[in-house]
Amino acid sequence: MASSDPKKPENPRQGDTGDLENLGMDELLDIYEKKISNFAEGDIVRGKVLKVTPSEAIVDIGYKSEGLLPISEVTGYGGDVTIKAGDEIDVFLERLEDISGHVILSREKAERMLIWDRIEAAYKADQAIQGRVIDRVKGGLSVDVGGVKAFLPGSLIDTKPVKNLDSLRGHEYRFKVVSFDKKRNNVVLSRRAIVEIEHQAQKVATFNRLQEGQVTRGVVKNITDYGVFVDLGGVDGLLHITDISWGRVNHPSEYFNVGDEIEVVILKFDPQAERVSLGYKQKSADPWSDVVQRYPLGTKVHGKVVSLTDYGAFVELEEGVEGLIHVSEMSWTKKVRNPSKILSIGGEVEAVVSDVNVTNRRISLSLKALEQNPWETVGERYPVGSVINGKVRNLTDFGAFVELEEGIDGLIHISDMSWNRRLKHPNEVLKKGDSVQARVTSVDADNQRLSLSIKEFLPNEWDNFAKAHNIGDEIVGNIAKITDFGLFIRVADGVEALAHVSEIHRDVKVKLDKAFQVGEPIRARIIKIDWTEKKIGLSTKDVQPLSAEERAALPGAEASAAPAPVEAEPAETVAPAETATPEITTKS
Repeated sequence: MASSDPKKPENPRQGDTGDLENLGMDELLDIYEKKISNFAEGDIVRGKVLKVTPSEAIVDIGYKSEGLLPISEVTGYGGDVTIKAGDEIDVFLERLEDISGHVILSREKAERMLIWDRIEAAYKADQAIQGRVIDRVKGGLSVDVGGVKAFLPGSLIDTKPVKNLDSLRGHEYRFKVVSFDKKRNNVVLSRRAIVEIEHQAQKVATFNRLQEGQVTRGVVKNITDYGVFVDLGGVDGLLHITDISWGRVNHPSEYFNVGDEIEVVILKFDPQAERVSLGYKQKSADPWSDVVQRYPLGTKVHGKVVSLTDYGAFVELEEGVEGLIHVSEMSWTKKVRNPSKILSIGGEVEAVVSDVNVTNRRISLSLKALEQNPWETVGERYPVGSVINGKVRNLTDFGAFVELEEGIDGLIHISDMSWNRRLKHPNEVLKKGDSVQARVTSVDADNQRLSLSIKEFLPNEWDNFAKAHNIGDEIVGNIAKITDFGLFIRVADGVEALAHVSEIHRDVKVKLDKAFQVGEPIRARIIKIDWTEKKIGLSTKDVQPLSAEERAALPGAEASAAPAPVEAEPAETVAPAETATPEITTKS
């Protein structure tokens, strides 16, 4: 390999001119021969550019003839000539003299020979070398290192994968020499090693300047569902979604884009763990710090619906301050099951502040507070004793709800649906959708309750029965219920009478539930009619039991195969008993 140190001709010093004049011809020829003998083809020498023409550069290398350098070898990538008259450059001696007597020079070969020396020196010293990316090749990039083509593998381009390799074309970078082979003209480079060193140095410098509470600038590097990663200079900080705004943030991309330069606050950092927590909302004051003064109770506010749930709607009053309109506060009269029936996301709404809880950061709002409570005047519209007409809206086990007007329902309790009938369910009298006439029996505006009754508009079975019968009349009924103290006997539709145990002809040794059956027909005599208490007393003593023929003639006799009454013991064996007159209530 030729030496990388250019051989300079032994040119006479300017101060030696007088000496040369005193030399003879033989001595001068001897000096000239020594001078030209220092030049050999293949050497690298230092020369001075004398002139640059469109086709070549004329270079003085101290030889007897001037050297010619093709202009193409000193033309840059952009087409500009990179040398000018007066520049000193290293050149390679192709030929000492051509047929015209000129020295033929090469800049490219000189640089190629010198660059190999620099590549080897950089490799041994583990130093960086400059290069220019010229093309994309299989597996990586081709890099021009001073005229030598080197290979940069894709895995060694950067610390992270590079999606667009073509974007690096034409750029100059610093590289580390991974390996080289001059004979095979093979050089492998790594840019990642340089980037890692730069990042580490940058990271150390960044951590040295960071302080908690400090406001600094960074570049948005990545956006995720839970936050934003910001490059602070070799150090990535996490700006969590909860620290982006005092208000609601559905996704960080609503506020930032990759590549944005933003200003953030250092909330916390740990150099050992290399973790930095950032804040964005902390640049401004917490809007909840004086929310009580800005939103006093009873204030009418205006906001935008930002979220709907099963239990209410969240309204943004300002950035960072939201209020909740609970479903119970949306209407005085409507039973709101789904807030979307009244409000929609993005819609503007007015409401009244009903509660402020700074500790839990909650503001309660009310829509119905904007209107008068219709229950406050319901007593004026529906006074007790007035008759109303309405439609049955719903049935429950305990009664029926009748709609008087939108949002105002009255309850007809099951006990107010009949005078005497024992109703198991309101659907025995009413059906959903029925139009009914009822009387207002009570109004409780505070608890939003209004009671109704329809039995006043129905026949009174007890009164009708009592008017048609007298004490001493014998009747036939069916046993409705058996108790320890007597038998309840259904004597008419909706009317029951009581035959006390003391007034029942029976074997005292046999219990009532053994001697009688529910549904069994029985003859009895009326011994009491109490109009005040609506009670009828019966007795089966001194009453002829039903015969088989009478039983068979009764409606539904086939379905009722009741046994014949048990014959009582002889009168002398039964102890006389004086008891109170038996009674029965006709209300269930």
